Amino acid sequence: MKLNLKQLETFVLVADLGSFRSAAERLSTTQPNVSSRIAALETSLNTVLMERDPGSVRLTTKGHELLGYARNVLSSVDELVEAANGEAAFDGAVRLGVNEMVVHTWLRDFMKAFKARFPNVVIELSVDLSSKLESDLAERKIDLAFQSGPFARKASGEYCLGVYPIIWVASPSIDLPNAKRLDSKRLDSKRLDPKDLSRFPILTHARRTRPYEAVAAHFAQWPKLRTRLVPSSNLAACLQMTTDGYGVAALLAPMVEDEIANGQLIQLDYPWVPEPLSFAARFDKSKSSSVVQSAAEIAHECAKKYSDSFQSSFSKRKRDITSKKAS
Repeated sequence: MKLNLKQLETFVLVADLGSFRSAAERLSTTQPNVSSRIAALETSLNTVLMERDPGSVRLTTKGHELLGYARNVLSSVDELVEAANGEAAFDGAVRLGVNEMVVHTWLRDFMKAFKARFPNVVIELSVDLSSKLESDLAERKIDLAFQSGPFARKASGEYCLGVYPIIWVASPSIDLPNAKRLDSKRLDSKRLDPKDLSRFPILTHARRTRPYEAVAAHFAQWPKLRTRLVPSSNLAACLQMTTDGYGVAALLAPMVEDEIANGQLIQLDYPWVPEPLSFAARFDKSKSSSVVQSAAEIAHECAKKYSDSFQSSFSKRKRDITSKKAS
């Protein structure tokens, strides 16, 4: 019997991705090579593993039966390599999808920690909306997603990455005479109301995201105000527009901490905000390598350190605000 690990890896990938072409792209090889490996494996095992149709691949009954064994072999090889040479011996790539909040907060810390633990494993990084990351994860286009909920699909592997509030902010240069500037030494006497905010474009997350839908539903209560919502799929651009005084914005607090601290933005005292967003590292535990699970664990650790630091500074600012109100 002449079978090898490349054949087993190819078999598992074709089964997971449902396509010779997708498996070839993932393995950085050609479709004929993938087809050759599957054919050689079938010859070695003296059985048909897959039925090929134009544009699709389906496992036979025997293929379904043997797929679990193939996964176990690959998992055992990972354990063997780790036991013999440690995690530094792993190579290959992890396809990671993240949303923007992670990019602007603790992603750099994660990349450093992952590189220290797996120096020979490459991170293939993509940045997108959480909804797109979820579909990419389901279709096996990525191995691991750092994304915000709510989640339409369940993931067998999931680690918490923190819960973060959304706050209202604006440039101090815009004319909000009734605003309580929550980071200022002086607090004016009147909270902002919907009419105050609707005088300006309201910048927020992309359409079909939970924050956008919440903001849209909130201001729909006052149709006569003709509120101008400006959704953006690029939160960095949205943040820049806000600091430039283009309008007021409802943004994740961690993304605006530095701008508030250096005076480019002020936090507004408006009595309603969208619900906080929960973040998670998500992957398919049954189909992922041990490296992917380790990456999720590293992300959990990095996110917790960042979250603890952020929550401490955020709570301090809230206490300062309360103290100013009381005085």
